[in-house]
Amino acid sequence: MQKPTLLEITQDILNDISGDEVSSIDDTVESIQVAAIVKSTWFDMMATRNWPHTRGLVQPLDDAYVNLPTHIDLSPSFKELISMFYDKSKVADKTEYREVKYLTPDDFLRFINSRNSADTTNVRVINDPSGITLNIGKSGAPEYFTSFNDVQVVLDSYDESVEPSLSRDKFQINAYIIPDWNHFNGFVPPLPIDAFPQLIEEAKSRAAVKLRQQPDQKAEQEAQRQRRYMARKD
Repeated sequence: MQKPTLLEITQDILNDISGDEVSSIDDTVESIQVAAIVKSTWFDMMATRNWPHTRGLVQPLDDAYVNLPTHIDLSPSFKELISMFYDKSKVADKTEYREVKYLTPDDFLRFINSRNSADTTNVRVINDPSGITLNIGKSGAPEYFTSFNDVQVVLDSYDESVEPSLSRDKFQINAYIIPDWNHFNGFVPPLPIDAFPQLIEEAKSRAAVKLRQQPDQKAEQEAQRQRRYMARKD
């Protein structure tokens, strides 16, 4: 079985709901609507499961800021961070990666609040964008990380003798990421081949309701069957 393109999926759905024949997803208002339904269905599928094909190694968008030396920004497509490692080596031609472990925001605050803010040799007090001060270590590589807003990741420490802030290229991050969606005829939705029946039947069921105001019981039953099948693979 070959993975179908967005155009082929759109044509399949239009055929089942007695829509017009099209040669492009932009041919008619209805074909545009169907393609949009396929897109929203796919995003829902991405959101409700960690798909193996979306897992990979990534890096932060840039180095940490000098005034926020342990704050890093991740791509908006990040879905779930699995693990993080940071190179703590002080030698230019050597790498020495250490796992940086996750703490809940509360536990992270408890950990950094145990530091003596008056110890200016080892601790740097920074102002988080929220206005809250954080006791960040500055004499060693990071050990823990957290996120207060699901946009930025905050690590507990950096080594001021090595770098002014944490460096993008010293991170190894394993994460689930939502792949890009593209609106063109030949686009193949990023899914395993055995998940396409679920995508098509889910989208078909939605299209019947939204565009024809009439439920497609067969499509809904098949969509449910496919959901159960894919759930067993988790």
